[in-house]
Formats: sequence, C-alpha cells, structure tokens
Amino acid sequence: MKSLSSFILFCSLLLPTIVSSSQKEPVLIGFDGEFGLVNSTSAQAIERGILIAIDEINRAGGVLDGRQLKLVSRDNHSVTARGVRNLKNFAEMPDLVAMFVGRFSPVVLEYVDLAHDLEMNLLNPWAAADAIINNDHKPNYAFRVSLTDSLAMPAMFKNASTGGAKKVGLLLPNTSWGRSNLAAVERYYLQATEPATVGIEWYQWGDQTLIEKYESLRAAGAEAIIFVANNVEAMVLCKEVAVLTEDQRLPIFSHWGVTGGDFSNLMGEDLAKIDFEVLQTFSFFRAEPAKVKQVMAIAERLFGFTRIEQMESPVGTGHAYDLTHILARAIDLAGNTKRSAIRDALEQVKNHRGLVKFYPQPFTADNHDALGKEDLFMAKYRISDGALVPVSATAMTLFSSN
Repeated sequence: MKSLSSFILFCSLLLPTIVSSSQKEPVLIGFDGEFGLVNSTSAQAIERGILIAIDEINRAGGVLDGRQLKLVSRDNHSVTARGVRNLKNFAEMPDLVAMFVGRFSPVVLEYVDLAHDLEMNLLNPWAAADAIINNDHKPNYAFRVSLTDSLAMPAMFKNASTGGAKKVGLLLPNTSWGRSNLAAVERYYLQATEPATVGIEWYQWGDQTLIEKYESLRAAGAEAIIFVANNVEAMVLCKEVAVLTEDQRLPIFSHWGVTGGDFSNLMGEDLAKIDFEVLQTFSFFRAEPAKVKQVMAIAERLFGFTRIEQMESPVGTGHAYDLTHILARAIDLAGNTKRSAIRDALEQVKNHRGLVKFYPQPFTADNHDALGKEDLFMAKYRISDGALVPVSATAMTLFSSN
C-alpha cells in the first residue's frame, strides 16, 4: 500500500507539468490566399508547403519550448479588399506572428503599407513584383523566398537568345505586375543589347483573345514572345497559337504565373503544338533526393500524394515549406511571439538547409529576397502527363558563369 501511495503522490506531482505542457497556446501563422479562384492551384500548393513544414516542426517539439505551430488560412478570392480585411483580422489575433501571401502581385502590393503600419511580418512564397520587398520601409517587414521580376525578365531574354531569337516581342498584362516587368526590361537593356525588343503589347486580365496582339508582334519581326501571364490568359493565347500553321507558331518564354493553375490539363492535346517554356526556381525533379523523400512521406500521410508529379504548382509548395522552417527558427531566436522581435530574428537565421536550396543566410538587413539568379531555370510541361520538368541541365546553370 505504501508503494501505491508513493506512486499516486508521484503522479499528482507530475500532473501539473503534463497539463501545463498540453495547455500551451499554439503559435499562429496566417495565410491569405486565392483559394476561391477557379482553376487556380497556387493557394493550395502554398498551404500544402506550410502544413508539411508545420507537421515536421510540431513533431520535433514545436517552437518556444514546446508550443505547437498552427495555420489559419483565409480566402481572398484574388480580391484586394478581401485580402486587406484578412490582414486586419490576422493583426488582431494574439500570438499570430506572420501572414503568408499568395500569387498575385497586384493584390499583395496593396498590403505592403498596411502591413508595416500593423507591424505584420509578410512572408511571400510567390508574388514576384520587386516593390513588394523593395518598399522603402525601414524596418522592412516583407520577406520573400520566390522569384522576382528583376531576375525573371533577364532570364527569359537570355533563354530566348540561347534559342536563336535575335528579336523578341513583349506581351504584358496592364497591371502593376506588368509594369514591374517592363521596368526590369529597361534595366536589362542598360547592360545588354540582345535580343532586341520589336514591340510591346498590353492586355487586360480577362481578355478573351490575345491573337491580334501576338500577330502584331510577329508582324513587327518578333522571333519569340516574352510572355507575362497567369494560367487563364496563357491558355487563351496558347490555344489560339496552336491552331496556326507551324511556321506561324513562335516560341513562347513565359513568366511563372501560368504554373499557378491547371494549365496543362486545360490545354489538352494542344499542348504538344506549342513551343512553350516557363521560368521556375524550384522543381522536385532537381531537389535533394533525401529531402524530397522526407517531404513526400508527409505529403502522402496528409494529402494522399504518392508521386511528385501530383504536386501541382510545385514552386508554391517548395517556397512555402522553406519559409515556414525559416520562420520557426526565427521564432526560437526571438524567444517570444512579438512580431517585431521575429522580424529582427528573420535577418539572423543562418545555415538553413531547405527543400529549394541551402541558405547560408536567407535574409539580411539589406536583402529580404532569399533567392538569386543562380536559382533560375526553364521548365516545360511534359506531354505524357502534364508534369512540369526542367528543360535541361544547361538551363539549370543559366547564370553560373556570370
């Protein structure tokens, strides 16, 4: 009986510790994404990347000595007003340390000033407009693991030139994203003269035809098209190009917005009729095999995915996964959930081995863009199954000699 009494006493002393640990409030991460947009897969891909990383982090003990991370997702339907409302709601949540943003630069750009007013960390795993990060705010609360327009345009120009085009035409959306890309082109020409631009055509989101703009550029002498588009407008143009005679089909070098939707399935058999390459910064096909195996094991348990080909919009998943792990390290460095402290700590994270790459220091006080020109490559949709695969080993090292 004495030993039983001692055991009961021991359990009663231990119980408060167990309860205390189990009752620790979670640390929240917000995500404002374009979930409700028809045929869009970008928000879902970003959310998968965050959830896979959270699963790893929580199973390893969480952050801040045992607190679990928890994701709170909101749908902005790609509407800025909805996103602004989501940002304000997130800012009111205790222990919400950062907000992930989605694919559309025009939407995200409208958050930047408000996020700084609210001292909300903006984590960007997709939107490419330079001004999201280069925003003149000090301290800067915006951080990106993603492509930028200032890198994208030179890469597409160089790939067009490598493919033999001496003259290109630009087809751009009449949005802040399109203008960001035009500014990048103008900077490119300060250092290079080829390929020459024969013209610029602007289109509106939602346009039902783009063929006249394409034909205008071709008539001006374009030997390739530099195309900035999301999946819907890309499908419109590519469907129209596919019905042209073979000699009228120019190679198209596309910004990566097209990969945020179900482009290959929507194109169907017409995919084989176009010469279409798209810029990327991450592919499961070229990532470290051991890391891919680790991530896919969790993806199978959480989402039922057994093959990397099933991971739609892979850049969203890869970038968001790495950003979540970097954030978790910053939370522990800060030692608390104060957003300003975590902002400072994000600039101190070092030597992080992610899914996309190894980061000696993802962010510094002078640079909140974690990826560089060495991370860019071109990819194509594989005809057999629509998977997005790197074009070649050469494309992977496009900038290595610069």
